[in-house]
Amino acid sequence: MSEYRNKLFSTAKINGLELRNRVIRSACFEGMCPDGYPTDRLIELHRELAEGGVGMTTMAYCAVEPDGRMRETMMYMHEGIRPQVEKLTRAVHEAGAKISGQIGHCGNFSQNRKLQGKRPLGPSAMINLSGIPYGVPFAGAMTHDDIDRMVQCFHDAALFMKSAGFDALEIHFGHGYGLSQFISPKTNKRRDEYGGSLINRMRYPLRALEAVRRAVGNDFPILGKMGLTDGVKGGLKIDEAIEVAGLLDDAGIDALIPTGGTSSMNPMLLFHGDSILPGLIAVEENWITRMGMRIVGPSIFKEYPYKELYFLDGAKRVRDRIKHAKLCYIGGVSTMESLDAVMKEFDFVEMGRALIKDPAFVNHAMADPKYINGCDHCNRCATLIFSRQGIRCVSNDKQ
Repeated sequence: MSEYRNKLFSTAKINGLELRNRVIRSACFEGMCPDGYPTDRLIELHRELAEGGVGMTTMAYCAVEPDGRMRETMMYMHEGIRPQVEKLTRAVHEAGAKISGQIGHCGNFSQNRKLQGKRPLGPSAMINLSGIPYGVPFAGAMTHDDIDRMVQCFHDAALFMKSAGFDALEIHFGHGYGLSQFISPKTNKRRDEYGGSLINRMRYPLRALEAVRRAVGNDFPILGKMGLTDGVKGGLKIDEAIEVAGLLDDAGIDALIPTGGTSSMNPMLLFHGDSILPGLIAVEENWITRMGMRIVGPSIFKEYPYKELYFLDGAKRVRDRIKHAKLCYIGGVSTMESLDAVMKEFDFVEMGRALIKDPAFVNHAMADPKYINGCDHCNRCATLIFSRQGIRCVSNDKQ
């Protein structure tokens, strides 16, 4: 076994947390909370990943308050779901792995008709294109009081999640969600101390990080998923993204996960490979949304042919900029050769589709140096996030 493979399967720490290996299941939204509550299917998914050998699995998209959900069928952190969440974290621990929770807020592109605030809020007032078919066409600008309240929501959600058994938290600073909307010059048009220069645009995200740290303590691991580029005109670009990484590092984040793209404006940059547009149209139940997808979808869902390690160059630039945080690579890792290349450069690796294809990837790779995963990057798994079944590998259905 190569030295890099030995490193991959060796124990490693993020802050005070020791993982049994360096493979982390990325926060791929599972779509298994149809009524906003974690289901037994969600629990079994993460139990299976833990039994399959990952060092840590990540429960995707844990909204910090009710209006932080894109749809009402997503979770937000509150005492009403404590029994289910504790059952989930306990199942992962019993299988020998650790569990992280991705904490975030959707900001201004909610499709949730049950918004307590009546309309989604972000850095600036704008049309909410993704919310039009659901009767949520306009987004407002957050006031200073709104920002203060949201910082408290991050604190309270983090406090709840730690108490419910999570071993780490991953703050979502990317993919066009709420914190990313403040970071990106495309969506942040403010003229106060929360807009304009990068340090101003980072003010609210850094306050959210500080609030989470205050809630969980100095020894508890906090990871951050950050964008390398929005992939849209006027959006965040790589040079500024490197400075974002530096600011998060200086603020005491424990690990960074550099990614790219935006869910609402350029989602295929996240995935590469086959377009998810046809599959999203097929499972969408709202006919207005289906029609809109057919009309505007081709301009949003751009073509990015799949290649292994497609965020490698950007991730190396982040690694060279940060001084304290660990670097967790994500983006096109499905072969043993790619894992060797990642371990040569970075501390940890996050995997999504390859673990959807085979939740026992780690066990199989440890047993067979020539293991072949078989994920063909068709991306049909990603099209099922809002379906009734939830996410799964469609190719496995045929076997």
